Amino acid sequence: MVSRGALRAHLLAAGLAGPVATSREESLRSYRLFAARDPRVTLGLDPEWAWGERDLIALMADRCGVSGDPQHVSGQDVIDPERTLSGLDAFAGRLAAVAERRGTVLFGTGHPQRLLGFYAALADALSAAGCLVLTPAQGRCVDITTRFGVRTHTIDYVRGVAMVRAPGAREAGCGTGVHTHSPLPVRAALEGAAESGTSLPELVVGDHGWVCGAGQLGFEAIGLADVDDPALFVGEAEGRVSVAVPLDDAVRSPCYRPLTRYVLNRACLSR
Repeated sequence: MVSRGALRAHLLAAGLAGPVATSREESLRSYRLFAARDPRVTLGLDPEWAWGERDLIALMADRCGVSGDPQHVSGQDVIDPERTLSGLDAFAGRLAAVAERRGTVLFGTGHPQRLLGFYAALADALSAAGCLVLTPAQGRCVDITTRFGVRTHTIDYVRGVAMVRAPGAREAGCGTGVHTHSPLPVRAALEGAAESGTSLPELVVGDHGWVCGAGQLGFEAIGLADVDDPALFVGEAEGRVSVAVPLDDAVRSPCYRPLTRYVLNRACLSR
């Protein structure tokens, strides 16, 4: 069991909260792009409200604890660990609710190198609690725009968690998948579930386009987000994302293990 105080200390020591690796310059660039409705940062969300750069700074100050001063334009960005802890509590509450009714869940990540273990442990626990962890559209091709142009990827699952791989990557033994912000994989997975006649998810858990893409389509979605990913927090503010947990989403994978234990304990899913 990890206490709230111990986890707070870990968040700060690991750089998951407090001063984080994301720079203020990176965050402000993302806010400007989001205000311009750039799909690279909207992550599949189609905002209902008008969001200017100053609106986004104010939102992120409220949800994450970054500086609300538009004149603060350089240095490291900061996440308030208390907001991270409150987000994890709410996140655990949604897992507990779906576990209580033995519901259907879809997990997906655009950060497989960092967050696969976190989500996989949650998927294992929900499965053990009687939930159906979905794995639709295995092997389906998805064309994703990257900095190198449009590239074809395939949907794959590891321990119940969806991700995308470059073609042939599994056969070549190439890692756990690729980093992506695209909402196209979750759309393909949901289409695959509908086409196969299997259950649709009652809850989607993940990050980036997996959360925003699902929320935009009306599915309950919860996830993790860094301070340069305003889309999840906009989705939360507009009611299409149930929970967005502010934290650095790109630290070393082992650093998320205490968060796993904390969430499972709070959701009463510890074994």
